[in-house]
Amino acid sequence: MEIVLIAIFVFGYLGIIFEHNIHIDKAASALFIGMLGWTAFMMFGEGMVSNLSTYTDFVAKDPENNDFKHFVLHELSHYLSHSAEILFFLMGAMTIVELIDTHEGFSIITNKIKSTNKVVLLWIVCFITFFFSAALDNLTTSIVMISLLKKLVAEQKDRWVFAGFVIIAANSGGAWSPMGDVTTTMLWIGGQITALHVIVHLIIPSLVSVIVPLIIVSFTFKGEVRRPAGSDENQDDVLTSYKKNFVFFLGLTLLLSVPIFKSITHLPPYVGMLLALSILWIATEILHRGVEKEKKNKYSIVNVLRKIDLPSILFFLGILMAISTLQAPGILTELAETLRFTFEDVYTINIIIGFLSAIVDNVPLVAASMGMTPVYSPEMLAVLDPESATWFSNYVPDGKAWTFLAYCAGVGGSTLIIGSAAGVAVMGLEKIDFFWYLKKIGWLAAIGYLAGAFVYILLN
Repeated sequence: MEIVLIAIFVFGYLGIIFEHNIHIDKAASALFIGMLGWTAFMMFGEGMVSNLSTYTDFVAKDPENNDFKHFVLHELSHYLSHSAEILFFLMGAMTIVELIDTHEGFSIITNKIKSTNKVVLLWIVCFITFFFSAALDNLTTSIVMISLLKKLVAEQKDRWVFAGFVIIAANSGGAWSPMGDVTTTMLWIGGQITALHVIVHLIIPSLVSVIVPLIIVSFTFKGEVRRPAGSDENQDDVLTSYKKNFVFFLGLTLLLSVPIFKSITHLPPYVGMLLALSILWIATEILHRGVEKEKKNKYSIVNVLRKIDLPSILFFLGILMAISTLQAPGILTELAETLRFTFEDVYTINIIIGFLSAIVDNVPLVAASMGMTPVYSPEMLAVLDPESATWFSNYVPDGKAWTFLAYCAGVGGSTLIIGSAAGVAVMGLEKIDFFWYLKKIGWLAAIGYLAGAFVYILLN
């Protein structure tokens, strides 16, 4: 049955890759394999879970009423809940960004960027993305930067190059911040790493993973960009300079407050994002109070919601649910254990996990790694034999294995466009072709990833 589930995933993955060849939208392929995988698991997967700890624990709670079908429904609800959190977060962020854009708020930034030289502009965009990602998170930052790029670069193919580097910079920027990437956040909350430690030890490798691809592409990416025509210029008297500034700075402040909200309340990030959206919604309603209805509608949330790319949301749902069909039966956990027993070096294991995170979601891979190896204390190491103690010393709080895992899981996903939440979002927003990214950006991301990994190993 494992082979069947893997085959379904691979089949759909190929459908996503060859979207433009088979002329089937990637969202349809992703939804198909996500739902088909869960159907197959429910119908034929009972033999897979007999030795699964999650299943035995589930049955132990109520042996008379808990069976395989109830277990699958429980797991489906669990993973759907996780996926819904990401989707609501994404929808909230996209709506806030679109509302700022509708109010021409991003002109405050784009008007400051005067250069049209491709290389100079690319470096500027990447550094903005890198540090924004650490403060916000890589997904939100990617959405913001794509909106900015649409104001800075008119030609689609040029914009795709910028968008590809936004993915690299967003993932690298998120890896060194405890709030910048979901996997780093998981390790931080789980006690595997501390905030100051991960910042100090990963900021340089993460920066290297962006700078190396930038240096390489700077030799070939020549010329000037053409700015879009000023078709978005405001033609009515509703949108004053005050209103542009108000919506931009309030929206940006609310986006920046989401990680802080999460740290204080310990609620999921989507709660903070939807709260931020509601505040901006109320504020803009008050801001445009008294404006003629037809003019006001142009700047309302209701109008903005019509612009949200629903196929991209469905694609995200499908791919997350498809990946969960590999996690629920323990396939990804088995993969993590195989890596552990095949390779004896924590650096090699984590580098491989980084590349694997470009194929499947980095969240279950990191979750499997966290579940497979506990955080070791000095007392726990003291009772082990010397050889085991040496190995597991890498898994103490702020140990090399955990810190390097944060880097690899965050940065490695850039090598494929569907290897990270940021990549999936950008792919949907810009309609970037899978093979184009692989040919033009993926190999650069891989070189940057390995360069940053080498720097981390060298410094530690």
